[in-house]
Parts: sequence; structure tokens; C-alpha cells
Amino acid sequence: MFKHAQLETVKAWMAEPAHGALSLHVRIQRAVRQLILDGALDVGRPLPPSRTLAKSLGVSRDTVEAAYSQLHGEGFIDRRVGSGSFVSEQVQRLPGRGLVRRTATRRPQLRLSQRGHAMLTGGGVHDFLVPRAFAPGVPETRNFPLHTWERLQRQVFKEYGTQALLHSPPQGMELLRRAIADYVSLERGARATPDRVLVLTSSQQALTLCASVLLDAGESIFIEDPVYHGARKAFDAAGLTCVPVPVDGEGMQVERLHAEQTARAVFLTPSHQFPTGTTLALDRRLAVIEWAQREKAWIIEDDYDSEFHYAGKPTACVQGLDPHERTIYIGTFTKSLFPGLRIGYMVLPPQLVQPMTVARTLLDGHSAPIPQLTLARFIEGGHFGAHVRTMRTVYAQRRNALAGLIQKYLSGYLEPRVPTGGMQMPCLLTKDISEAEAVASACRAGIDLLGLTTLYASCKHEAGFLMGFAAHTPGEMEVAVKKLSSVLRALNRKTT
Repeated sequence: MFKHAQLETVKAWMAEPAHGALSLHVRIQRAVRQLILDGALDVGRPLPPSRTLAKSLGVSRDTVEAAYSQLHGEGFIDRRVGSGSFVSEQVQRLPGRGLVRRTATRRPQLRLSQRGHAMLTGGGVHDFLVPRAFAPGVPETRNFPLHTWERLQRQVFKEYGTQALLHSPPQGMELLRRAIADYVSLERGARATPDRVLVLTSSQQALTLCASVLLDAGESIFIEDPVYHGARKAFDAAGLTCVPVPVDGEGMQVERLHAEQTARAVFLTPSHQFPTGTTLALDRRLAVIEWAQREKAWIIEDDYDSEFHYAGKPTACVQGLDPHERTIYIGTFTKSLFPGLRIGYMVLPPQLVQPMTVARTLLDGHSAPIPQLTLARFIEGGHFGAHVRTMRTVYAQRRNALAGLIQKYLSGYLEPRVPTGGMQMPCLLTKDISEAEAVASACRAGIDLLGLTTLYASCKHEAGFLMGFAAHTPGEMEVAVKKLSSVLRALNRKTT
């Protein structure tokens, strides 16, 4: 018979909610197998008769018989007519048998590749899953025209039927690539045709592809300082050497590219520099294009939220100004529509379309066709443009509201740098308060802040926060600002 503890282990396996989808005989079979693997049941040890175990567990004898039969088929037990069931001698050859039970507190040493170690220590990219106050980069989704989206999706099913359930081409559905090309050509001044568009799941995937396809480990890439953390982590994980270039009121100081070491690429957020919100001046755009042509280097242009510009017309993208086709243009619908859509894209120089598409097949193969086809109809029907225009007005009002709330409640602690576009506002700390402590304390109070210091690659930095204003109404932000004021006051008292 089983010892009492062993019988209780089997009962616990049967009652565990996580195992609820398994049939009873499978739960019993796996519980007994685990006892064998852990060394709790030694080789040659007899198992209880099926009738006895069934009675102890409150199940039918057939259920236990089915469990024993499977254990026998897997080689864990021997069944002898007239004698019963016994733990098989074969289990002695199982590697590590019994180690789990005897050394439960010890774990094998983790051995990762250098790339894997870089990814782990870098911590990955943190998405704000719930739109808590001031989480940067989170759009307002309560105003999204969901009924229109649902109607268009039904049209997709009606037209494509089960064809919409199959794989899409790795480069993306042609209908969506055409809609994207038309949109960025008209609105962003890009040099785009459907055959140059690669549909992806996100701008982060685009950055990962650029890092692995365009450069080898150990090669250098110029980055803005401060820089978008997702780009920095993608480049670090690929083993690239990131060379920081300072940012001022007109964007990256492009003249520094000539003075610094050579690099194979430069990463830019020229429309709204992340996180400062500045726009790269035209003369600097032309200068970086000349630099890339002369050095045979690549320009990686992340145009992550260019739809939301609040002062005049947005500047044309760098890619549209580049006659040498050295620029990779990255865009996303995560910010302009909703995060769950998971559709981004690249507009590529013709010679990079095939290499990038092939490399993409090694990541996730393709993007889901149903959202692609729905989005194509959403763009072509004018709904995307209408939604962006609506949200541009809403976000401009919320930007102004946040700036006013900071002046009213946090003027002694924060200095807002009101951006001309985008969905977040950099705010500098004016008190001698630890940025890290402030971020942690605010998080415990239900407020998400992104510290500015963490976005700098050099030792020169300004402490403060990046505060998102898009996802919350002025009233909601006022409640959160008052709460943040209490947090900062408490920290200030602690330091004085």
C-alpha cells in the first residue's frame, strides 16, 4: 500500500484546479508517475491493488486500471499476473531520478548564450498592460469606433470566408500593404509602394530585425541620447555597440556623427524625439542623409506617433527626403488605434525587402490576416483618418490640461516640457528627490511613471519623468496629479 503521504499526494493531484482539464485516470497516472520520478516509490516497490486504490480515492476500479495500464505502457511499472503491479527496474536509468525530492532547494546552474544573457539582464521591454495614470505611450481606447471595426471585420469574413483563417504572406496582405503605402506617401511624404512595405506585429519587431539583419555583433550604431528604451534594448540584445549622440532643442546633434567613431547605422525618432519631444531640424535631416550615403550606413527612422502633431503641419519624414534609399521607415498602429491590434510595418529600400521578409519568417512567420484585412478597410474607408483627427484634438486638450495641472499642484516639484506633439510629456524634477524612489512610490500609489534617467546612455542626464496624457480625461488626471503631489511631498519631507 501507499504510505499516507503518498496517498495524499495523489489526492492533491486529483484536486488541483490546474489539472481540472485532465481526465481522472490521467491525473492518477501522472501523480503516481511523479512519485516514481521523485524517488518516493523505489524500484520493485508494489503498488496498491487497483480495487484498494480506487476505494481510497473514491473512484471506480476501471479508472485506476486505466491509469495503471498507461503507466505500464510507458515503462514505469511492471504488471505480473497473480502478483500485482510494481515499480519497473527501467526507472533506475532515468537521468536525475530522485534529485527533485532530495535536493528540492537546489536548482541547476542557468547557462545562457551571451545574447540570451543580454536579453535577461536588460529586462526586456515593459508594456503598461493596464492604462493607469500617466503610463506613457498608451492611447485612449474608450473613444475607438468599435462598431465600425466590427462591421468591417464581418465584411472580411463574408468576402474571404475560411480563406481568412489561413496563413498570410510573410510580407503581409497585399491589400494592407497598398493602404499603408498610400497613407504614408500622402500623410508623411514617404517614398512608398506596396512592394516596399513589410507588415509586422510591432515596431519592436522591426527594431529587432534591423539589429540582426543590418549589423553584426560588435558593430556600432549611433543612438539618440536620451533614447527610446525599446530600441536600446533591441540593439544591446543583438550585441551591438550603442554610441550615444546628444539631443538638443533641434533633435540629435548630427554634426557629432562626423567627429565620433564610424558606425554602420543611426537610430532616429525625428518627428517627436523620444523622450524629449523635439523635432529634428531640416538641415540636420539633410545632413544625416548625406552622412549615410557617404558612409554607406543605414538610417533607422522610428515614426512612432507622428499622427499626433499639435502645432502646424508635421515635418516630412526623413525617408521621403532620402534619394539614396539608405533609410528604413518604421511605423505602428499601436499608438494611433489600440495596443491590442499588434500591427506595425516597415517601408524598406527595395534591396532590403527580401532579406527582411526572409528574416521575419524566422521570428513569427506572418501576421494574422483577419486584423490586416480589417485594418486595410478601416484605412481605405477613411475611418483611420477620421479617428486620428478626432484623437489629435482630444490629445491636444489633454496635453494642455496636464501642463496646467502640473503648474497648479506640482510647480514646486516638476517643470513640464510641453511637447508640440506625441502622447507624453517630459517633466524635470526641481527638488532633490530620488527619481527611482519617486517612480517606485508612485507605482505603489497606482501611478505609472517612466524615469528619464534610465533613458540616457551617457552619464549626462536630467532627472524627471515621462508622463503620458493620452489615455485619461482631465478629471482623471487631476485626481492622479493630486495623488502624485502627496507622494512627492512625502519624499521631500523624507530628504529634508
